[in-house]
Amino acid sequence: MLNPSRATAAANDPTIARCQERAARLGFAGFTACNLFAWCATDPADLKRAARPVGQGTDRVLEDAAQGAALVLCAWGVHGAHRGRGARVARLLSRVSGLYVLGLTKDGHPRHPLYVGYAAAPVLWVP
Repeated sequence: MLNPSRATAAANDPTIARCQERAARLGFAGFTACNLFAWCATDPADLKRAARPVGQGTDRVLEDAAQGAALVLCAWGVHGAHRGRGARVARLLSRVSGLYVLGLTKDGHPRHPLYVGYAAAPVLWVP
């Protein structure tokens, strides 16, 4: 997805709750959420003001998670265009796994799961 929120192991935020429900509906026992950026923010504007939002080692974490995943669902929305990060990560992950989306924004970015109904099934995406 885009960036870490304030969710914790004890309290989901709306995005994580929706991801958890979607994973269960798709028949998965769980899911791992990873993000383009390591900067923790609830507002994309805060993320865009951060001097170094990507974080050291983020690409390696994304690669490792993709290698062990049954399905890699890209879902960062339009803000993934910040610093060209979405395109970079799509290239990185496509070398490791097939990529799926729940649809694309009008600008071609993988739609964020908070704004996609449960009826939408993952479809293969070739960035």
